[in-house]
Amino acid sequence: MSDHKPYSFFQSVERSFDKAAKFTKWEKGLLEQIKACNSIYSMRFPVKMDDGRIEVIEAYRVQHSQHKSPCKGGIRFSEEVNQDEVMALASLMTYKCAIVNVPFGGGKGGIKINPRNHSAYELEKITRRYTAELVKKNFIGPGIDVPAPDYGTGEREMAWIVDTYASLKPGEIDAAGCVTGKPVTQGGVRGRKEATGLGVFYGIREVCNMPDVMKKLGLSIGVEGKTVVVQGLGNVGYHSAKFFREAGSKVVSIAEYEGAIFNADGLNEEEVFQHRKKTGSILNFPGATNLAKSTDALELECDILIPAALENVINGDNAPRVKAKIIGEAANGPLTPEADEIFAAKGTLVVPDMYLNAGGVTVSYFEWLKNLSHVRYGRMEKRFTENMNNHILGQIEELTGKQVSGKERSFILHGPEEVDLVHSGLEETMITATREIMEIWKNNPEIPDMRTAAYVCAINKVGTSYAELGIFP
Repeated sequence: MSDHKPYSFFQSVERSFDKAAKFTKWEKGLLEQIKACNSIYSMRFPVKMDDGRIEVIEAYRVQHSQHKSPCKGGIRFSEEVNQDEVMALASLMTYKCAIVNVPFGGGKGGIKINPRNHSAYELEKITRRYTAELVKKNFIGPGIDVPAPDYGTGEREMAWIVDTYASLKPGEIDAAGCVTGKPVTQGGVRGRKEATGLGVFYGIREVCNMPDVMKKLGLSIGVEGKTVVVQGLGNVGYHSAKFFREAGSKVVSIAEYEGAIFNADGLNEEEVFQHRKKTGSILNFPGATNLAKSTDALELECDILIPAALENVINGDNAPRVKAKIIGEAANGPLTPEADEIFAAKGTLVVPDMYLNAGGVTVSYFEWLKNLSHVRYGRMEKRFTENMNNHILGQIEELTGKQVSGKERSFILHGPEEVDLVHSGLEETMITATREIMEIWKNNPEIPDMRTAAYVCAINKVGTSYAELGIFP
């Protein structure tokens, strides 16, 4: 299998697109337009480091589609960043937003650095200079292009971006909406941190609740009691593991780049995280067995495998040895096109990245709406709901002469906080998207896998936009 030429990440995405385009009715020219990256901004800028030397930084921002505005997509800090990768991730964002009905076009950014090699002050200077370059070329703004955190970035970097943007655009009332994933104190939204992992959980839970799908895989209905392997203990892997464990699944193995650990009785992701923080490694976790190679975890016996690290970890070489019945792509592009074909032939269900990890952009959308409305979710209705429920409960107790227990009372009376509304919106989004994709797949038996069905769903929505809006001029 390994003698064929490797695909670039962007070619992999294009190949998946072409595979799905056959099942749509759009003309060739329109499909070409949907596929193309509209704008690519590649930049170099100097930054003075702590020791006084000047380093030239390579960075990118790609806007893949403007069929809806603004564009949306993360910024990653990684030495692997290159134009091809940023283009691939930007196009995945277009399809992702379309599938989960979030009204954004796809975008993506990247800075080619290893954040571990820089002080916080250097990272701040790099981030602010990058933001200034984006402002100069009109590549950022609440109605133009809204970045978010990705691999190697987090709330801290997003706060620097919003501050830089607001400084360069004085008086812009919606400046906070120029970026998402901000700290809650700076206009961020509660529930954003765990959003991607929670979305992965909601998506797979919905698939596991479909009797016909489970019957085909020879699995029982529901996620309870199922064995799960998670690759990657970053934000997404950690929260995916957490929500599966809390729902009664057993996380039997967790892998990180230094190695992997296994425990048939299940692992607690928080304890593993603390152990790694203390010792600098995931290995030698009390009660768990070390695995020789980190990638061995991918080949363990399990019901659900969650690759939540980087792209191309499962390829034509190791796919035949993967034993999981369901693979939930929490990372971007963890499977190569060759792996897809092997799993389709084996009858393994691959739940595709471009919709499964859309929890992040969904909650980013909620954050952006919050920034534009300038009011926190739940602020207007929380007490009203509590008072109303209290009144209804009082009436019921009076009529029946019975009292509701304290625990039930607090559950019934609880008015929604921001985080409750965000989680509820995310749950609704993931369930609807899962059902929509499965419906397309069921109605067209020629579609080979769930990824192709998801692409068909995305292409049809973007195609409809172009068809209805027309093409300017």
